[in-house]
Amino acid sequence: MSEITLTVDTPVYIDDGKIRTCVVDTQYSVANGQPGLLLQVTHASPKGVKLKSEKGLNFPNTVLPLSPLTEKDLSDLDFVAIHADIIGYSFVQRSADIESLQQELDKRSQGRLTRPAIVAKIETAIAVSNLPELIIYAAGKQSFGVMIARGDLAVEIGYQRLTEIQEEILWLCEAAHVPVIWATQVLESLVKDGTPSRGEMTDAAMAERAECVMLNKGAFIAEAIAILDDVLTRMEAHQLKKTPQLRALHSW
Repeated sequence: MSEITLTVDTPVYIDDGKIRTCVVDTQYSVANGQPGLLLQVTHASPKGVKLKSEKGLNFPNTVLPLSPLTEKDLSDLDFVAIHADIIGYSFVQRSADIESLQQELDKRSQGRLTRPAIVAKIETAIAVSNLPELIIYAAGKQSFGVMIARGDLAVEIGYQRLTEIQEEILWLCEAAHVPVIWATQVLESLVKDGTPSRGEMTDAAMAERAECVMLNKGAFIAEAIAILDDVLTRMEAHQLKKTPQLRALHSW
């Protein structure tokens, strides 16, 4: 595995940004004498935040020299390459990442005539920057789609930029005829608690511009699917992808 080099003042976010820190010492020794980093917390809830195990780390503004394919991924591909129709590909950053997955699929194809489709999860700033290259490299060789993974993406690029980047990804993918999945926290309050927020309903309506909308699991998932279907059915007459349809108004 390649080493990740961090410098002083590099931001490090923990648990989807609930805890934000920056590096203050790169030569810090932990209790057992092993080298480590000293991080200073720059943001947390006023009531405090518990740092639990198995929470994600984000390194905004840092290019991670890591392959998106883990050892477990490679093991899973033995089955996936033969039986799956679509593969979700997390933390894609460069065209080389696409090429790596394509090569691994070809090794395991066992005579399969077409590769499974790839859905690239766009969740880092470098992936956004390289998205035109990713589309050109992947879409010409197999079925290809993009997921706007808004959870990690918001942490990586900043919440204030999320809406702008989301719009630009939608425009680019429409121009390239690449389908888009709108993901992360769609109708989250409804799915978990049974009642949506006003902002969530507006977000769900805006999701009509994508080809697919992803909901997370929860106790009220069936109700959420029914409401989302109703909202999208109403909105499809008003909007086709990024283009308003200027439909006649029926409310008056």
